[in-house]
Amino acid sequence: MRALYYLLNLCTDRSTRNKRKTMQTVEIKVKMDCDGCERRIKNSVKHMRGVKSIEINRKLSQLKVSGYVDPNKVLKRVTNTGKRAEFWPYIPHNRVQNPSQVYDKKAPAGFVKNVQTYPMTNATEEETFTTLFSDDNTNACSIM
Repeated sequence: MRALYYLLNLCTDRSTRNKRKTMQTVEIKVKMDCDGCERRIKNSVKHMRGVKSIEINRKLSQLKVSGYVDPNKVLKRVTNTGKRAEFWPYIPHNRVQNPSQVYDKKAPAGFVKNVQTYPMTNATEEETFTTLFSDDNTNACSIM
């Protein structure tokens, strides 16, 4: 009986099988030296299903692909050309609180390495109380 329900759901529920990918822009860093490299990378990506536009900036070594595509498939297609490629690791320097900490010599002008900073975890309550009343704490006398 369960097999019958399974087949019935398989035939009627089409939303799980035909999920449409969302429109997104994939940015990839690829070293391009000449027009031939640029053309080879562009030709490898333009025939993918779902690609709407391709922008190549040779000066920044950047490839932007917009459309209904999977980012990992785009990256794999670019690496199949023989070029070393990675997702775009840089963000504009005005989006970072302290750009000097994430400075990268290889980053293009106006960009810094995209490093996610995680907040420091708070100490346990026991550690907090011991530091409040220790001799090393300069503010301990104000509490006592």
